[in-house]
Amino acid sequence: MSRTLPLASFTSISNKISSWSGTLAASPRFSPLFFSSQPRLSLFSSTPISHYVKNLPAILAMDSSKAGTVKELPVGLDEATEEEYASQCKLLQEFTNISSIDKAWVFKSESGIGSQVMFSISQPNLLANKRRKFMLSTSILKESNNNVNFQWAPFPVEMTGVSINIPSPSGSKLLVIRNPENESPTQFEIWSSSRLEKEFWIPQSTHGSVYADGWFEGISWNSDESLIAYVAEEPSPCKPSFDCQGYKQGAAKDKECMSWKGQGDWEEEWGECYAGKRQPALFVINLNSGKVHAVKGIAKSLSVGQVVWAPPVEGIDQYLVFVGWSANLRKLGIKYCYNRPCALYAVKVPLYKSEAAESDLKSMEELTVVNLTQSISSAFFPQFSPDGKFLVFLSAKASVDSGAHSATDSLHRINWPTDGKLYSSTKIIDVIPVVNCAEDGQFPGLYCSSFLSKPWLSDGCTMILSSYWRSCQVILSVNVLSGEVLRISTADSGFSWNVLTLDGDNIIAVCSSPIDVPQIKYGCLMDKATNTTGWHWLNVSSPIFKCSEKVTSLLSHLQFGIMQIPVKDVSDCLTKGAARSFEAIFVSSKVNNAPDPLIVVLHGGPHSVSLSSFSKSLAFLSSLGFSLLIVNYRGSLGFGEEALQSLPGKIGSQDVNDVLTAIDHVIEKGLVNPSKITVLGGSHGGFLTTHLIGQAPDKFVAAAARNPVCNLSSMVATTDIPDWCYVESYGRKGKTIFTEAPSAEHLTHFYSKSPILHISKVKAPTIFLLGAQDLRVPVSGGLQYARALKERGVETKIILFPNDIHAIERPQSDFESFLNIGVWFKKYCK
Repeated sequence: MSRTLPLASFTSISNKISSWSGTLAASPRFSPLFFSSQPRLSLFSSTPISHYVKNLPAILAMDSSKAGTVKELPVGLDEATEEEYASQCKLLQEFTNISSIDKAWVFKSESGIGSQVMFSISQPNLLANKRRKFMLSTSILKESNNNVNFQWAPFPVEMTGVSINIPSPSGSKLLVIRNPENESPTQFEIWSSSRLEKEFWIPQSTHGSVYADGWFEGISWNSDESLIAYVAEEPSPCKPSFDCQGYKQGAAKDKECMSWKGQGDWEEEWGECYAGKRQPALFVINLNSGKVHAVKGIAKSLSVGQVVWAPPVEGIDQYLVFVGWSANLRKLGIKYCYNRPCALYAVKVPLYKSEAAESDLKSMEELTVVNLTQSISSAFFPQFSPDGKFLVFLSAKASVDSGAHSATDSLHRINWPTDGKLYSSTKIIDVIPVVNCAEDGQFPGLYCSSFLSKPWLSDGCTMILSSYWRSCQVILSVNVLSGEVLRISTADSGFSWNVLTLDGDNIIAVCSSPIDVPQIKYGCLMDKATNTTGWHWLNVSSPIFKCSEKVTSLLSHLQFGIMQIPVKDVSDCLTKGAARSFEAIFVSSKVNNAPDPLIVVLHGGPHSVSLSSFSKSLAFLSSLGFSLLIVNYRGSLGFGEEALQSLPGKIGSQDVNDVLTAIDHVIEKGLVNPSKITVLGGSHGGFLTTHLIGQAPDKFVAAAARNPVCNLSSMVATTDIPDWCYVESYGRKGKTIFTEAPSAEHLTHFYSKSPILHISKVKAPTIFLLGAQDLRVPVSGGLQYARALKERGVETKIILFPNDIHAIERPQSDFESFLNIGVWFKKYCK
C-alpha cells in the first residue's frame, strides 16, 4: 500500500482554507450552493495535489496567523443561534435563581408571646450541579389590629451535606441526618437551641442510607424524645469472595486485601429513582446510648416506610405503625405509581423505663406484626389524632383496583384501642369516599400528595391539607369525625395554594400563579363570637421569593386565565364525568396587538395535572414572547374519577383529540396565530407531543419532547412499569392480562397505540431531551424515534444527559434543557 497523505488530511486543509471565505466548515452536509471567490482545494482542481503537499507548512502557518480571528462554536450552534443562546441564558439564570420553600416548622417562642418559624429553602446551584439547601427563621408577632408581623433573620444559614432535619415534638431538639455519598457511615446529630448535643456515626454494616425520598421516608420521635424510629436501607447482603487461590469459603461483607468480592445473586429494586436501593427496613435508635436496633419480625417480602410511633399508654408496650408494600415476584416501579398495593401494619415494641424515666428498648427478637387494613387494597400516610383516639390514613384504592398509576384518593379512620389490643379485623371508617363525578363548583374528590407532620386544629378532629381541585391546588379543612370538607383558600383568583405548616389554629401557606411568584399567606380563622365565619388571609412580606427587576417587569406584562373546554364528541363518553368539560390554562401578553406564537404544554402521567402555580421554566418561556396553552386533558387528576378513568384504553386518541380541541378553541377566539404553534411535553406529555406532530402534521411548526414514550411495543420490555403499558393501552382489562412475556397480539396492539405509527407524516422540527439513566421511559425509545425522523429528513436535535433519570431535574440539565427549548422554538417562530 503506497504511503500517501490520507484523504482526511486533505479534507482538513480544505476546511481550513474554506474558513478564509467566512463559511462554516462544520456544516452538517456539503452544500452545492456554495460560492466563493477565494481559492478552494478540490480533488478535481487543475492544480496538482503535490503543490499543496509541498506548501503544507506555509498553509498551516497562514491558518495559524489567522487563528485569532477564527471563532470556534459549540456543537449545534451557528453564529446567529449563539447570540440568541447567550441572550436567553442570561434571562433563564434570573428565573433559575428564584428560591423555593420545601418545608416549614413552627415553634413556640421561649417568652410565650408569638411564634418562631423555620423555613427549609432550596435553590439550584448550577456550578455544583446540586440543590443548595438553607434555613431561614422568622418571628411572628401578633398585633392588636389583627395583623401579624413577621420579623425575618438577616441571613439564611446553609445546610451543607444535610439529607433530612426533623424537630422533636417539643421543639427543643433538632435531628439532622447526613447520608454518605460512598461507603462512609450515616451521621445522626442532635442539636439544641445553642449547640450540638450528640452525634452518632452508624456504619454500613448496621444499615445504609436513611430514606429521604418523601415516600418510603419515615422518621418519628417518641413522646419522651429518647427514641427515634426511622427507615433506612437494609445492610448489603454478603457476597462470594475470591482470591488468588480461588473461592474463599464463607461470605464477605467488607473489602479485604488480596481478595475481591463477586456480585452474588441479582436483587430487584423499586425502579425509577431507586437505583441501588433494594430493601427499606425499620430501625430504632436510642439517643442516650446511641445503640441502633433493627425491628425484627417483618417479612422479607415487605418493604417498609412512613413509620410513626403510636400514642403511649401507661403500662403497655408502645406500637410502631408503618406502611408495608409487598413484592413477591417483582418490584414494579413505585415512583409516581400509587397503584402498588400497600397496608398499615403495627408492631409492638417492648419498652422499659430507665432510671432517668426515659424509654429504652428490651430485647428486639421476633415481634408480632399486625396488618391493620386487610379489608382495603391501599393505605398510607398514617396520622394519629392529637388525643390518640383514632388513626387517619389516605388510600389509593381507586388506583390499585383499576390499575391506573394514580387516581382519586379516599380518606379513612381507625379507632385506636385504649387497651393496646390490636386486631386484623379492625373496622375501617370512610371519611372521604372516592368522588366519581361532582356537580359544577363542588368538591371534585381528594387528590393529596402529602400530609403535614402536625395537620390538626385545636379541636383535635379537623385536618388542614392541600389537594387538587381541577386545575388549581387548594387548601381544605376536613373534619375526620363528620366527614365535612371545606375549601378554605380563596376561590376567585385562579391561584394555587399550598399549606406549609400550622401556627396553632392559624395557617402558613404559599399561593402563586403562572405569572405571580409565590407569596406567603397567613390564614386566620374568623371569630364566631362576632358572627363572622371562614378564613381571612393576610399577605406576608418575605425575602424568600425576591426576584430581579427584569423578571418582575416581564411577569407584570403577562395575564392568565383558566378556560373551560367542552368535549368535542360526547357520544363516545360512557360516563357522565367523561362528558364534562376539561380545562386549559392560557398565559398571554396583556398587550396583544397581534397574537404571539403559542407553546402547547402537556403534562405527563397521563394521570397527573398541570396546576395554576408558578413554574420558573414556563414563566421563562412566557417571558420570551410566547403564549402558553397548558392543557389538562381528560384523564388528569382533580376532575373526578369518571373523567380520569375515561382515558385508559384510549391513549393516543382521546387525549390527542382533547389537545387539538383546546388548540382549536383558542384559534377560534383569535388568541393565537395558527401558523406559529409549537408543542412541548415530557413522558406521557412527550407521547402526546410525538403523536400530535404525526396525527396533525400541518398544525405545528416545531416540537420539544423530554423523555417521550414513542414506542410502547419496545418500551414494555425495558421499562420499570410494564403494567402501565397494558393498563393505558387496554384499559382496566390490561390489569388482568398483564404479563412479563407479551404475545405477538399484545405487541401489535401496543404499536397501534404508539406515536411511531404516524412517523412517516411528521414535518415539524423536533428537539429531544433525553436522560440516559431513565428507567421509566428508557432512552432507547426516544433515540429510535429521533433517528427515524432524521432518516426521513425531518430536522432533529438530540441532547442526551448522561447522568439524568426520567425527570431531567439535575440543575445543569434542567437549565440546558429549557434553554435549548427556548432557542429551538424561537428559531422556528420568527
